[in-house]
Amino acid sequence: MREQRIFLVRHGEVDNPDHVLYERLPGYGLSDRGAAMAQLAADYLAGVTENPKLVVSPLQRTRESMAPIERAFGVSAEADERVIEPWNRFAGTRISTALKSPRNWPLVRNPLRPSWGEPFRSIADRMLTALRDQAVAAAGRDVIVVSHQLPIWMVHRAVTQQRLAHHPGRRRCALSSVTTLQYHPATDLQEIDYCEPAAELLVGATDLGAV
Repeated sequence: MREQRIFLVRHGEVDNPDHVLYERLPGYGLSDRGAAMAQLAADYLAGVTENPKLVVSPLQRTRESMAPIERAFGVSAEADERVIEPWNRFAGTRISTALKSPRNWPLVRNPLRPSWGEPFRSIADRMLTALRDQAVAAAGRDVIVVSHQLPIWMVHRAVTQQRLAHHPGRRRCALSSVTTLQYHPATDLQEIDYCEPAAELLVGATDLGAV
């Protein structure tokens, strides 16, 4: 009998013409390219699992990215606040502009925490707890979770026993990518795969919003 799997799916490209950090702000849905990315992720998942439990961050971009997955499997997703985008104090601004203001310099005094937003440890802990809880609730079925770049990356670094502090520009978590974990109560969470179903659409895509 195969192990239970958890598929961590990042949302697709967001319609963000002003190139701001959208964080948890309302009104940021997928672009046309992002919707196509989400469909490619759904097509991939439909080919590798059956009858999964679906879990989604409550934000618009993740709900829209979950929609084709819901259609593919004929079930509705459960919203889970624990897999949401981290909060940060630069929401609604362009990071390059914000960092030019001396009043914001104290916010970046400690990049290892980070001092401008939700601590990395907090993100990792809430994500790991959510994944374990959802795996248990799924009673052996696979689980698909649509979330965000930084939460997924924190799970990756935690389960691969790496320091949570990292360079934001080196995250391996592309738009509509799928990071696959394996779960068993005795061995906990282990990462077993990473793929980019929407790789053909990544060139030229806008990938902003997380710090």
